[in-house]
Amino acid sequence: MALDNMGRVLDEAGLDFKHVVKTLIYLKNMADFSTINDIYARYFTELLPARSCVEVAKLPGNGLFEIEAVAVK
Repeated sequence: MALDNMGRVLDEAGLDFKHVVKTLIYLKNMADFSTINDIYARYFTELLPARSCVEVAKLPGNGLFEIEAVAVK
């Protein structure tokens, strides 16, 4: 899953999810927002980063969502 991959990237940099200050989520279908929000809440449990979410026409590999993050140490 995308957030598992993000966790590995953060770990490699000596960071974790509490270091993320901003995320941008791209959804193929905004109707999936509630599901993605539930998943998101499992990873971001402390200080919640600022978040934007937009619906897009198509994602690479026909993905359902993509997430981008900014983290600070």
